[in-house]
Amino acid sequence: MASTRKLNSLYAKLHDKLPPVGKAASFLTGTGVLTANSIAVGLPIWTFGAAKVLTGSKRADKALIEITKYWINSNNAVIDHALPHKDWRINLPEGLSEDKQYLLVSNHQSWVDTSIVQYISQDTLPLTRFFTKFNLIYIPVIGQAFYFLDFPMIKRFSPKAMAKNSELKNKNLIEAKRACRQLKNKPFALLNYLEGTRFTSEKHDKQASPYEHLLKPRAGGLSLAINALGEQLDSILDITIVYPDGIPDYEDLWKGNIRRLGVDVTRLKVPDELFAAIMEGGYDRDEATKNMMFDWLEEIWQQKDARITKMLSEFE
Repeated sequence: MASTRKLNSLYAKLHDKLPPVGKAASFLTGTGVLTANSIAVGLPIWTFGAAKVLTGSKRADKALIEITKYWINSNNAVIDHALPHKDWRINLPEGLSEDKQYLLVSNHQSWVDTSIVQYISQDTLPLTRFFTKFNLIYIPVIGQAFYFLDFPMIKRFSPKAMAKNSELKNKNLIEAKRACRQLKNKPFALLNYLEGTRFTSEKHDKQASPYEHLLKPRAGGLSLAINALGEQLDSILDITIVYPDGIPDYEDLWKGNIRRLGVDVTRLKVPDELFAAIMEGGYDRDEATKNMMFDWLEEIWQQKDARITKMLSEFE
């Protein structure tokens, strides 16, 4: 404990007295740990991943999850000890558990967002997975980890290609549902950025978004996940992330530039009528179900927009 306090004090002094050196020290620590972890877990992930794919071993799957948690927790330790002077205000609801099944929705501003979700999830939520592009499988270690850990990996086709061949859209839906159902018999937190892309002022203006801090939400991915997993979900959690000092780049996290951060997590309740309609597959074939879904999301997004305004004002 004493050594930890000394380490924290060292980084704090460097940031206070020699800011460029302090930022460099934090950045080198963060990227060093990330690189070392990627090298260290590469072989175990491949070994247990191959065993899981070839034999369906639950022990191999459990080992994969434990290795990944170690990977994430090591990165979180850097955030705790090498990034000083953090005013991070995190509000979580009671009753969360690593043994349950959750859908997560969040606003999306930066590549940092996913690291923040992983940070707040430690010892609180199951391993967080998210929809990702299938071609990421070719990234060494990380791409294969996504596959072995049952991240829903989707082959995305361009709107032009789907217009020429409607079967491509159906293929995407079938594959996405199959990927979601792989999670059914284990604890999980499945993250969906409802805006579909990171927030920028240009995108906000182009959309003519009615929200001050948000892009328009998209309903398809959430509806699909509810349809595939809804009957067994413990909760849908709405994560709101704010950066009072401006939207950061990923390197800002590891340099210790994100001094102020707000995270608020609340539970969402899908109206019974809407839930039943989605479970019957109505979102894909029924305009009334789509309209109900968009009305519900619009109300949630209005509340979220107001919540962001309030959270930002509390930092002033």
